[in-house]
Amino acid sequence: MTHQQAQGHGADTPAWLQRKERGSLLLLRLMTWLSLTLGRRLTRPIVYGIAFYFLLAVPAARAASRGYLQRVLGRPAGWRDMYRHIMAFASTIHDRIYLLNDRHELFDIRVYGEELLPAAEDSSGGLLIFGAHLGSFEVLRALARKNARHKVCAAMYPQNARLLNSMLARVNAQVVLDIIPLGQLDAIFTLNERVQAGAWVALLADRAVGPDAHLQVPLFGEPAPFPLGPFRLAAIVRRPVYFMTGLYRGGNRYDIHFERLADFSQTSSAHREAALRTAIARYAQLIELHCRQAPYNWFNFYDFWKATSRASR
Repeated sequence: MTHQQAQGHGADTPAWLQRKERGSLLLLRLMTWLSLTLGRRLTRPIVYGIAFYFLLAVPAARAASRGYLQRVLGRPAGWRDMYRHIMAFASTIHDRIYLLNDRHELFDIRVYGEELLPAAEDSSGGLLIFGAHLGSFEVLRALARKNARHKVCAAMYPQNARLLNSMLARVNAQVVLDIIPLGQLDAIFTLNERVQAGAWVALLADRAVGPDAHLQVPLFGEPAPFPLGPFRLAAIVRRPVYFMTGLYRGGNRYDIHFERLADFSQTSSAHREAALRTAIARYAQLIELHCRQAPYNWFNFYDFWKATSRASR
């Protein structure tokens, strides 16, 4: 693969972790209360206003949006494009309140590729589901709670959104029990234990959660750094890996897509590095495929193509 090369960044902090969380606990509590009290339809105008505020007040996010949209749209991105992009992100955050509250009747959720997943009666062990900051990841957990087909745990790095996560946990405290916090010493052991017990462990694999080696693979024709950590983790637990994204399609509709990504259960140590590179390249290809289908669903609001040690400004 012509653009692939591993890069070690030592103790450098990933760019997305250098960005401070915006907002206040009081405003988050107010918005959550209004959303659950007045309902989704009546609070949507507030979401439009919040998106407009961030478009004007956060130049770093605006610049990142413009850079990404020019790549995916193949043309210069205007203010309307950037607003639509930020509004899609704000919509998924707003909808997360209702999804966590198990208000499934509010949404039109369509699932594609579910037949690729193991059958409900398959007791051969768990698997990993790799998502990205593309669309809504919460629709997967909502679907799992609704169907109870398999236990789904989310492995995530909670420190970057403490206010939002603490507020959403107040909506449904049960979801906290299904979270494996990354960045802790015992995280990999907990994750492996859950997978071996048959759980489906879902995580977002497009960002590093700390110092990590990266692999440069093409994304929209330019080399982009993808962390090796999640894929090395998959190789360690030796389980199948699937790609998942929950694309926001406007209104109340979400399209969940599942794709086969890799299977490390039969990979020998001698072929592990080659398998890792193939899996990451496939992961980037799937991200690009679904970004082109739903271009306003990419929610990495920093320059994803820059060196990971540099923060967006």
